[in-house]
Amino acid sequence: MKVKGSDGVNSTDTVDFTKLDSVLKKTIHAVEGSKEQIFGISENARRESEDILKELTAIKKEVADIIDQTDELEQKFRASRQRLVEVSRNFQQFGEDDIKKSYELASQIQLTLSLAREKEANLRIRRDELERRLKNLTETIDKADNLMTQVSVVLGYLTGDLGDFSSAVESASQRQMLALQIIQAQEDERKRVARDIHDGPAQAMANIVVRSEITDRMLSQGRIQEARSELAELRGTVRNTLSEVRKIIFDLRPMALDDLGIVPTLRKYLDDFGQRNGMLTELKTLGKEGRLPASIEVVIFRLVQEALNNAGKHSRAKQIEVKLEFGPNRITGQVKDNGVGFDDLEKTAQPQFGIMGMKERIKLLDGDLKIESANGQGTRVLFSIPIELEDK
Repeated sequence: MKVKGSDGVNSTDTVDFTKLDSVLKKTIHAVEGSKEQIFGISENARRESEDILKELTAIKKEVADIIDQTDELEQKFRASRQRLVEVSRNFQQFGEDDIKKSYELASQIQLTLSLAREKEANLRIRRDELERRLKNLTETIDKADNLMTQVSVVLGYLTGDLGDFSSAVESASQRQMLALQIIQAQEDERKRVARDIHDGPAQAMANIVVRSEITDRMLSQGRIQEARSELAELRGTVRNTLSEVRKIIFDLRPMALDDLGIVPTLRKYLDDFGQRNGMLTELKTLGKEGRLPASIEVVIFRLVQEALNNAGKHSRAKQIEVKLEFGPNRITGQVKDNGVGFDDLEKTAQPQFGIMGMKERIKLLDGDLKIESANGQGTRVLFSIPIELEDK
């Protein structure tokens, strides 16, 4: 597409969107290829780290066993040396065969002890090497995940706002930046969920696999009691893992919100949040409670959830109070903490993607959001949403 001047002649300052779209598509293809390569590196590093973790677990157990064996051999060696000294001092009471047997026994135990010590030293060296490799792989995985997030943001921006280049040119700069921030917020949330799964259930399941193999070896060796003890611990690990999975599911979409409504769901979430963060939490309700439209209940829950997350990360608060007031045609809420507070939200160091999301959610419902804070005086998040109450 070319822009004509007032005289009907093509202007020298022209924009060829066909070529620009072609360049954009090639760029998107290259970025997608890079993303696949980064993902491959990350997955290979994860598989290698799992193999190393499995070998490391076995070596640690072998080190513990060889240490016990070495301690036992050292006791036997000291006893044999004491016996040899006793026989040598009282050679008149003992025959030559007794002295010879005592010497051979002491020499045999000493040799076995030396071999055990050498094996222990080699195992320790191997263990230290595996721990260093595991640390390096963990760093590689973290870097790859961070790079994946950045690439995903760029790719989402290219395929989203810039997919139709003509429309993008006509869009305002502020809308483009807002779109990029929204994509970043989405990627941060996906990264948080992935990290929660990787650090929690995924690690626990990997540990369960390793320990189940150890239990299998115990059973094959006839160590029934040890195997039963290990299975009991595994059951506890599985229960804890199941609890972590349920927590992640609850954070993504609390099913209680559909079944029970906003008040019981918030009350449970506040209790769990307080236990996890060592804070006193309280939920107060005013007015006649009732079920709200599902879209409004979700928005209220996400507003309170984001406010609590911000308080947990930044406020250093000891107490948080959430208040909901049900009116005839409006619900108002407040999340108040007694933390350190801040003077100017616009001048904080980090991009406030969470707060931006809160404002976008409240705006969709024609509601109002206000954040009040000052250094040393805590923070209050106030919101108001027009509603029509549904009977319980």
